[in-house]
This record gives sequence, structure tokens and C-alpha cells, in this order.
Amino acid sequence: MTLAARAREAARAHPFVHEGLRAGVINYSAAARLLDVGDEEAVAAALRRYAAELPERDIPDGSPRVTMHSGLGAVEHGDDGDGGLLTVGETTYAENAGSLTAVAATGTIDARSLARVLARLEAEDVAVEAAAVADGYLVLVVDRRDGPDVVRFVEAMI
Repeated sequence: MTLAARAREAARAHPFVHEGLRAGVINYSAAARLLDVGDEEAVAAALRRYAAELPERDIPDGSPRVTMHSGLGAVEHGDDGDGGLLTVGETTYAENAGSLTAVAATGTIDARSLARVLARLEAEDVAVEAAAVADGYLVLVVDRRDGPDVVRFVEAMI
């Protein structure tokens, strides 16, 4: 495997480096030191070439509708009568069953949207109880106090 191929693989293994390359905001020498796959100058040059080939970063278009649902809680699968707001494995989150909050977004949403939102929430130190995306619908379950902030973060990220 060539040094350039190793540098590309290492960048993909570190999503924040890959995203920084796509956004054009990366310090190539610092990234080369972090990735530690060979000679720093050669790796930095390989990263510059790789960044030039990557598609431009997706810019959110602001079209999704974001809502907040309070009083969510985990219930036994099927105990809520209407399927709940979100089911992950054997856990169903339903309204009027607890003190959690769901933030839901609909529109042009995909798994990349969820990844961007989760990265932002991690940066903001917001714990996520559960999350899912399917068919243009995204749901995040968070602590009640984080709900209003999460709405703003989701609106900004998708």
C-alpha cells in the first residue's frame, strides 16, 4: 500500500480529519502528525492532494421541520398501545411515560444528517439516550433540560 493510500485510509478512519479535509479547514502538517502513517511532509502533501479530490462539504439547506416532544420514557415493547415515538431493539420510547425529551426532524434527512447532529451534540457534551434516522425522519432522545438546545443544534446542522 502506498503512503498516499495509507494517508487516505487513516483520514477516513478519523471522521473529524476527513470532514476537515472536505471543509478546507485542516492544518495538513498537524493532521499528518496525528495520523502518524509516515514522513510528515509526504503525508501532508498526500492529504492536500486527497482534499482536492473530495466533494465539497454538504451545506444544510434549512428545510427540515424540527419539533420537540416532552415527557418521553422507555416502556416495554408494545406497552404504550400506539407503537411509541421510537423503538430501538427491545426499548420503545413513548410520550407521557417519563422525563426525557425527543427532538424530531422531518425533511431531506439521511444518515449523514444524523452523523453531523451527533458530532455537534458530542462537542456540546449533550448525552443522547437514543437516536435513529429513516425515510426523511430523525429522532433524538435526550434529557429534558437539553431539549431546547438540541432543537437549535438540529436546526443548525440539517
